[in-house]
Amino acid sequence: MIKCIAIDDEPLALRIIKKYCEQRGGIDLTTFTDPVAGIEAVRTSHPDLLLLDIEMSGSNGVALARTVPPDTMIVFTTAYSKYALDGFEVNAIDFLHKPFSYARFATALDKVEAVAQLRRLRHEATNRAVTFTVKSEYKNVTVDASQVLYVNAMDNYVRLVMADGSKVLTQMSMKAIMELLPGDEFARVHKSYIVGLKHVAGFTRDRIELHACETTIPIGRAYQDEVMVRLKGEGGNG
Repeated sequence: MIKCIAIDDEPLALRIIKKYCEQRGGIDLTTFTDPVAGIEAVRTSHPDLLLLDIEMSGSNGVALARTVPPDTMIVFTTAYSKYALDGFEVNAIDFLHKPFSYARFATALDKVEAVAQLRRLRHEATNRAVTFTVKSEYKNVTVDASQVLYVNAMDNYVRLVMADGSKVLTQMSMKAIMELLPGDEFARVHKSYIVGLKHVAGFTRDRIELHACETTIPIGRAYQDEVMVRLKGEGGNG
């Protein structure tokens, strides 16, 4: 069951959303025509999903989206396609251009459920300790995967940068190190970078910022679409 709040100052739009949710099934829906009351409900009840209009009387949905809990999945619903880029800048999962069909609504919900499933898998993995051993400077070093901020390629070596500021240099390929790291906790974001997803503090389509780290990690163009899905699955607002 997906707990959902829909905010739109047009009652007809909310009636259509309610109809689509009933048709879809598995959605516990609460609706608001008052944006202020709706956002307050989001902050207090922490729904899984927020269906949010953008241009409402006296309120802008994109600005409101920046104030909701970071783990709230957002799908924008609006008649104004000019806001699509703004919507994705606050990490919306999808953007529904009114009037949208049930089929288009269902596609958006499929994306929401995929992100929710990814979050569940990550939650189940949080207590799993993963360590591996690499050779560094002629000795074996045991690495705690949960402490790896990022990995970057350096000629025939890779450098693992740890949360405590230490670094481990080992003669391995990016492919080989990726096979050692738990795949549900790390993402290849560039031909030269792998990032620990739980350490991500913020992101755009081009870069990633990490907690306790001054280095900005680039996102390669070929990796952008997949990385955006992975990062949005983490629930962070960039």
